[in-house]
Amino acid sequence: MWLLISQLNFDFDPQLIFNGIAIGSILALAAIGLTLTYGILNLSNFAHGDFMTLGAYLTWLANTSGLNIWLAMSLGAVGTIIAMLIAEYLLWKPMRDRRANDTTLIIISIGLALFIRNGILLLFGGSNQLYELPVVAALQFGDLRIAYYRLIVIGLAIAAIVILHLILQNTKIGKAMRAVADNIDLARVSGINVERVVLWTWIITGVLTAFAGGMYGLIAVVRPNMGWFLILPMFAAVILGGIGNPYGAIVGAFIIGIAQELSVPILGPEYKLGVALAIMVIILLVRPQGLFKG
Repeated sequence: MWLLISQLNFDFDPQLIFNGIAIGSILALAAIGLTLTYGILNLSNFAHGDFMTLGAYLTWLANTSGLNIWLAMSLGAVGTIIAMLIAEYLLWKPMRDRRANDTTLIIISIGLALFIRNGILLLFGGSNQLYELPVVAALQFGDLRIAYYRLIVIGLAIAAIVILHLILQNTKIGKAMRAVADNIDLARVSGINVERVVLWTWIITGVLTAFAGGMYGLIAVVRPNMGWFLILPMFAAVILGGIGNPYGAIVGAFIIGIAQELSVPILGPEYKLGVALAIMVIILLVRPQGLFKG
C-alpha cells in the first residue's frame, strides 16, 4: 500500500506536469478544430489528425527549403487550409446537400484519412523527419528542465486560444458561427450566410490544425502516422470537455496531456493512448455530456 502511495506521489513530478502541459497545448489547438467541425458542421472528422500531419509535413518542407520556422508554419497553415477547402467542395458539401447520415460521413472521413496518410508516404517516404532548428539549451530550475521549444509551444497555444476567443466573442463571423452551431435552420432564416460560416470554420480549423502539427514537430519528430496516433487523445479531449464546446476542448486537452505524462512512470510510454481511451470511456459512462455542456 505504501509502495503504491509513494509511486503515485512520484508521478506528480513537476517535470511530467510541464511536459503534459506542452502536449496538452498541441492537443488543445487540434481539439478546438475538431470540436468546431462537429459543432457547426455535425461532422466527426477522423481525417483531422492526418490534416495535422499534412500541416507538419508542409512546415517541414518549407523549413528545410530555407525558410525560418515561423514562415514555414504559416505556409503549412495555408496549404492545410487549401486541402481542407478542397475536401469541403469535393466531399462534405455534396454529402450535406444529399443529407448523408453520420455513419456515411464517418466512413468517408476514415477513407480521406487513409488517402492523406498514404499520399504523404508516397511523396515523403516513411522516415522520421526533423526541422532545421538551432539547438537551444534548456532552462534549469532545480530538478525542472524547461525545454526552450516546449516553452514556445505553450506560448503559441495560449496566443492562439486568446485570438480564437476574441474572434468567437467579438466578431460578426464568430457570433454567426455560434448561431449556426446552436440552430442552423434558425440561423439561415435569420439571414446568416451559412456557407460563409462553413468557409470560415474550415479556415480557422485549418490554421489551428496546421499550427498544432507544426508545434508537434518542434518537440518531436514528424512522421506519417503521427496524426493517426493523436486522433484518439483529440477525441478524448473533445468528449471530456463537451462535444461542440471549444473551451471545454481546451480544458479536456490539458487534462488528457497531463494525465498521459503522469502515467508514464507507472505504465510506461507505450500506454499513453490507453490512458486517453480509459478517460474517454469513463466520461462516456459517467457523464456523457462531458465536463461542460456542448
